[in-house]
Amino acid sequence: MITSIIFFGHLFFSLIIFTKKMQDENLSSAFQNVALIAILFSVGWVVTGIISKLLMEPEGFGIYLDRDAFSLIILSIAEYFFYRMYYRGLFTEVDMERQ
Repeated sequence: MITSIIFFGHLFFSLIIFTKKMQDENLSSAFQNVALIAILFSVGWVVTGIISKLLMEPEGFGIYLDRDAFSLIILSIAEYFFYRMYYRGLFTEVDMERQ
């Protein structure tokens, strides 16, 4: 359940970034950003999977929080801070006349 929510969140985030980049820049930039998100997700999941293997058993903490879900939660927290820094000015309107 947790795993599917995280996958859906990443899909939703990718669609938002794709749409925003396509409107602001061009189609190739939108595809490049989605590719960046997909690569960071897959590589990050491998790295956090290694970390979670060191910390817990495959059963995890219960039926909904197994080792894969735990590694995806760690990944989502790390990605939140990275994407917050990387896409800082994407969703804010800056008034250029004030500056």
